[in-house]
Amino acid sequence: MEKGNKSRNVSVIKDADGNSIVMINDIIFKGKRSLNWEDVEQYLKDYVGEFYSIAEDGEIIYIGTTLPGEYAGSVYTKKLKGAVAKAKANAAQGIPEMIEIATNGVFEENRKKKHGRDAKNGWYRYDTRFGLPIYGEDDEITGYNIFHARLLIRHAGSGKKYLYDVMEIKKETSKSCQAEALPGEKPIS
Repeated sequence: MEKGNKSRNVSVIKDADGNSIVMINDIIFKGKRSLNWEDVEQYLKDYVGEFYSIAEDGEIIYIGTTLPGEYAGSVYTKKLKGAVAKAKANAAQGIPEMIEIATNGVFEENRKKKHGRDAKNGWYRYDTRFGLPIYGEDDEITGYNIFHARLLIRHAGSGKKYLYDVMEIKKETSKSCQAEALPGEKPIS
């Protein structure tokens, strides 16, 4: 898949329970000590102006100009360390599919006065899942780590809903990491 001038190697598969997982098959944001969040922000700018539909409820989610800066520079992002920081950085590749498979939308009122202008109609949080490859010593994929995350959607005064950030990223246990491939795809183990 192509996004702007960037190649994306992303697919959606079902786990053993029939739940969707966005499989991100390349690690493009790497760093032994820290990640370059400016690169992540630049990558996300290619999505600005796009919109995607959540399959579960048909809601249209737009990608606005605030997503790249918030995703890469939010208070939540600045607190991330290690594997979860790398997971969030690389999850940027699967944003369209993560929106499409989102489930369990929950409405929330504004908590902070400063959001009254940008999220005049409040917020929505949706569950989503994504997987990232685990590489062995020979740089071959030996498996995948599966993560649960929450999409934070702001509901603007215009009535449009915009992806604001991806938060609450948590690695799932090994039982939930068993996924089945769709027809024509290789199974993961």
